[in-house]
Amino acid sequence: MNELATQFGKNVRRTRKAKGIAQERLALLTGIDRSYVGRIERGEVNITLEKVYIISATLECELSELLPTPVQKFLPQ
Repeated sequence: MNELATQFGKNVRRTRKAKGIAQERLALLTGIDRSYVGRIERGEVNITLEKVYIISATLECELSELLPTPVQKFLPQ
């Protein structure tokens, strides 16, 4: 699995749970299939930038809250 996708997925799951939103509800609100939301949270897929923005807006959080940090860790050497 891609470390970037894994960390992003963990951040989505943490934020979703902190807001008391079930995975199924997030899927419904975003228009993303529930099984795909699960795959996002497990870091199994590289999602589009459009979906990143949709998830951020749905969770009512800053995009930066979902992105892995520090960014330098993920830059090519």
